[in-house]
Amino acid sequence: MTIPALILFFTFHTLPLIKGILYSFTDWNGYGDWKFIGLKNYLNLFQDDTIRNAYGFTFKFAILTTIIVNVISLAIAIALNSAIKFKNALRAIFFLPNILGVLIVGFIFNYVFAQLLPQLGTYLNIPILSSNILGNPDLAWLGIVFVASWQSIAFSTIIYISGLQTIDQDIYEASDIDGANKWQTFRKITFPLIAPFFTINMVLSLKGSLMVFDQIVAMTGGGPGNATQSIAWVIFHFGFSGGNFAYQSADAVLYFIVIVTISLFQLKVLAKREVDL
Repeated sequence: MTIPALILFFTFHTLPLIKGILYSFTDWNGYGDWKFIGLKNYLNLFQDDTIRNAYGFTFKFAILTTIIVNVISLAIAIALNSAIKFKNALRAIFFLPNILGVLIVGFIFNYVFAQLLPQLGTYLNIPILSSNILGNPDLAWLGIVFVASWQSIAFSTIIYISGLQTIDQDIYEASDIDGANKWQTFRKITFPLIAPFFTINMVLSLKGSLMVFDQIVAMTGGGPGNATQSIAWVIFHFGFSGGNFAYQSADAVLYFIVIVTISLFQLKVLAKREVDL
């Protein structure tokens, strides 16, 4: 079973990656002849306003989403790990968003933002809700942040719950005897002991947010204007629809290097933080 699996992996993953890297050094537009042009595509990326705007949006989105997801999911995990009624049922409810298709959720919230919320805002005389935020260049990205966070919180919560369940309850009993309050217990006991799980969530959350694509396709299509064009969306849209296959292949290679670098940096910094804690 190992060899067939490796063959499939190489055919559908490694080989396209290698071909994409090779095409990034050409002028191929997706069909016909091509010629080798060296680093021209990579040099042009640094002068492209569309690429710069896409990087700005993507990192702004990823940083805010990662913070929201980890803060809320950790709070939910602590609540669900405590002695409350219907604990298992609540865990199932909170995990539900994670099993829904991203595109389906995106189309549903597109309708919510475009129809339901404006009608509700008009009825309640709330100006900020009376218009579709997805049509506002300054606010559209916040709608995508909300949807992406709502769906990502479920998975992060499960990871945090797994970490919390590894903590021996005797430690908490000892802290109660010593008179530690809730915040002291969290800061001195809970968080240091779940630090490895925090590292996992931070890396996965940031990596997933940097690759945002489906929500944009379903909710804004990169608009209004270019307000919500992420790097992944730009690579797909202009690579396959704009006749810039080789150019966007270079963009994809560069972005791959950026994501790997950020992930390795995160692991190094957070792993050191785990030791310090």
